[in-house]
Amino acid sequence: MAASRYKELVDTLASGIRTGRLAPGTRLPTHRALAAREGIAVVTATRVYAELDAMGLVSREQGRGTFVRDIAVPAGHGIDQRAVAAGTVDLNFNHPSLPGQADLLRQALREVATSGDLDSLLRYQPHRGRPQDRASVARHLGRRGITADAEQVLITNGAQHGLAITIMATLSAGDVVAVDALTYPGFKVLAHAFHLDLEPIPAAAGGPDLDALERLCATRPVRAIYTMPTLHNPLGWVMPATDRARLIGIARRHGTLIIEDAAYAYLVEDPPPPLAATAPDITVYVSGLSKSVATGLRVGFVLAPPSAVPSLERAIRATTWNTPALTTAIACRWLDDGTVNQLEARKRNDARARQTLVRQELEGLPLIGHPSSYFTWLPLPEDARADRLTATLARRRISVTTAEPFTTSTHTPQAIRLALGSADPDTLRSTLRTVRRVAAEDATA
Repeated sequence: MAASRYKELVDTLASGIRTGRLAPGTRLPTHRALAAREGIAVVTATRVYAELDAMGLVSREQGRGTFVRDIAVPAGHGIDQRAVAAGTVDLNFNHPSLPGQADLLRQALREVATSGDLDSLLRYQPHRGRPQDRASVARHLGRRGITADAEQVLITNGAQHGLAITIMATLSAGDVVAVDALTYPGFKVLAHAFHLDLEPIPAAAGGPDLDALERLCATRPVRAIYTMPTLHNPLGWVMPATDRARLIGIARRHGTLIIEDAAYAYLVEDPPPPLAATAPDITVYVSGLSKSVATGLRVGFVLAPPSAVPSLERAIRATTWNTPALTTAIACRWLDDGTVNQLEARKRNDARARQTLVRQELEGLPLIGHPSSYFTWLPLPEDARADRLTATLARRRISVTTAEPFTTSTHTPQAIRLALGSADPDTLRSTLRTVRRVAAEDATA
């Protein structure tokens, strides 16, 4: 077959996918059927699909066929908030807010405006934060069960920035990092940018399969373990204390760093101690206030072993020089005066109410999630297609997420994640009813 004919077929199919003529979830002809239809060899048809796969336009599933991929979000690059159009109900991205938070901000701005150190907020700040601000964070972590020295605290532009500087400071291109087979998309984006080798660990009851982690560490030079032991995103598990102890033991035996992501940990009442509380010498703890307070605040923090602090500080200097002094000042005021504690308690109650609503409206479906989290994982029937379902929901102005942004293994499960924190309760209830109805229609299509 002439190269021009081969390229023409690839271009035709690619154009159909990009323009929407071939909708997400569409099953394409088998290799043999495509070859017969186009008058080409089967091996050439295989090459055509391989190229479309490499372009991120299709997904090939063993024994099931080749399907058009949902390209609203670039393959492997996480949840894209821009995909949520105006007027669309957002079950894609969590930005939970509570009544009265704007009034809290007005009051905080007044207090900052009348404080004695206003001039200092106009100047460069220490790269890892002012001593008094780091002390505020250390006291906050103490309430989380972590004995924290302010000298080991670094203030960042949100938890995502905290993860970025952790990678910059502790890992190198090609390093092997153990991650859950379903994990936070933001870490996948960072791993791609810094050329890390992610090794997926399958899920077991209540956490990662630690036998699989042990085998991996015995056979490959695992440099770090990225984990969310308290409220895993997207599955909502809370790792039991015995499993935490075993994970720490594996890390110690193999000389492996632990990166503990605690962005959603505030939603769990009385969880087992964080890994950083038990193994502070080998754990970098990353969290922030975007979920517990406000996404626009962009204040995060890292607690690290003393030996890692200088390199983390250099990474902050290289990326942002320092975090914005005004937002940091407001955040630390709220840490000290109890505002953050109050907001976290209110959001726990809010999330619990939303989970109750989900279980009412989606009763009988195989939901996976924590009873006080802001997201729910919904596995789909074996023959269902998540990208087709999300496309149908998008046409009804409902945005949800497939499993693809979360997947680190070669197998992408057919499932969707429902983020519960952005829509008001009445809208959420009616939207969940639509999700249930559309999912039932899709299963019988």
